[in-house]
Amino acid sequence: MTCTFEGDDGVQPAGLDRAASGGDVALVRRAADGDARAFETLYRSHVGRIYGLCVRLVDGDRVKAEQYTQDAFVRAWEKLGSFRGESEFSTWLHRLTVNLVLGEHRLLRRWVSFEDTAGDADGDQGLAAPGDCPQQRAGDRIDVERALAKLPKGARAVLILHDVEGYRHDEIAGLTGIAVGTSKAQLHRARKLMKEWLS
Repeated sequence: MTCTFEGDDGVQPAGLDRAASGGDVALVRRAADGDARAFETLYRSHVGRIYGLCVRLVDGDRVKAEQYTQDAFVRAWEKLGSFRGESEFSTWLHRLTVNLVLGEHRLLRRWVSFEDTAGDADGDQGLAAPGDCPQQRAGDRIDVERALAKLPKGARAVLILHDVEGYRHDEIAGLTGIAVGTSKAQLHRARKLMKEWLS
């Protein structure tokens, strides 16, 4: 199976992913029974978003991201039988990908501890939305990517999982093996640093 990625930044629009998820359960059942075309349909529906997630988790290294994307879909094919439909297929696939990438990078042993407490991390506002001008948006995106790359790996992973991918702190704790309070502290610190660097 060859990687084909959607868009310049490798991210498939979220609306397409959600629209496709309605038929995912039937496709997963068919793919689990060995229907390669059903799995190819799942692949095409989700590859852009999974690639975008991988790009963010590996500091923008697109070669590594492509490899992890392929690895994630190979792993998904192997584990389709374990998908029970208790969550959306896209959620299951995202968790599988995060576990794969974080495990490969051994990030779990390198969490950075911060002195500041979680405080009101959940109440903090996310990063400001880019302006309306396309050139300004492109410049903002480059600045954000550079700032993300400067974050400690643990803080970056929590920021991406929470603010970009939409995971809750209890889910992040379950995915990474850190405490919920640590996840909140990591997010608070990451947002503070990003705001300093981007202002």
